[in-house]
Amino acid sequence: MTTGTIPPKTARYVWPKRPPALSKEQEAAREAFMKLWHEELPTRYSIVERFNHGALARLPQTRERWRTLEIGSGIGGHLPFEDLSKQEYHCLEYRNEFCDVLRGLDGVEAVHEASIEGPTPFPDGAFDRIVAIHVLEHLRDLPKAIAEIKRLLADDGTLDVVLPCEGSLAYSIARRISAKRMFESRFGMSYDPIIANEHVNTLDEVLHLLLADFEPLQTKRFPFNVPIDAVNLCIALRLKKRR
Repeated sequence: MTTGTIPPKTARYVWPKRPPALSKEQEAAREAFMKLWHEELPTRYSIVERFNHGALARLPQTRERWRTLEIGSGIGGHLPFEDLSKQEYHCLEYRNEFCDVLRGLDGVEAVHEASIEGPTPFPDGAFDRIVAIHVLEHLRDLPKAIAEIKRLLADDGTLDVVLPCEGSLAYSIARRISAKRMFESRFGMSYDPIIANEHVNTLDEVLHLLLADFEPLQTKRFPFNVPIDAVNLCIALRLKKRR
């Protein structure tokens, strides 16, 4: 990973986000697709998944044993990439059916059914490391979520995140030939309202908030490790609290 800073944006944004509501049929299709996407992504788009998870798991462990919180753990796709023998690993996930899957996996200390946007059942500074992989772009009240992450992270802790380059040309094209095509083929309806309801924050918006409270220690982009978001699909960052 390269080191360096990413300049915060000066534009002003508004939260909480209020995307157009979905019909009951669209909501049902969205939930079914979420599970399908989590199940098929590791094999269908394995090169992207190796970056999503490997870029963070390969970062050095800064202490002998970490107390880690993964936000939005899904069905546990990140767990095989981690050395859980050196961590007390907690999963935070708001979907009940995903929590049921997580509870059946080895190496997880505890599964907490909650959202990072709401109060979480942990004291201040409870975790040495917080992990969020393709999560922050979904959060409608992102300022509240980042404030909770900051509260939960120890002063000398690390925040490891992977973000899609939402809003970039490359990411828009990649979605058109992957998730959009799969969804519309499977469910026979437009994917556009679904993704508008899900990916409510662009990369610029997430970085605008993150970099106000956190300082990047390392960054890496995929597939081209150059600081041009228009040609990249994802960005991985390790951050620490600003003093």
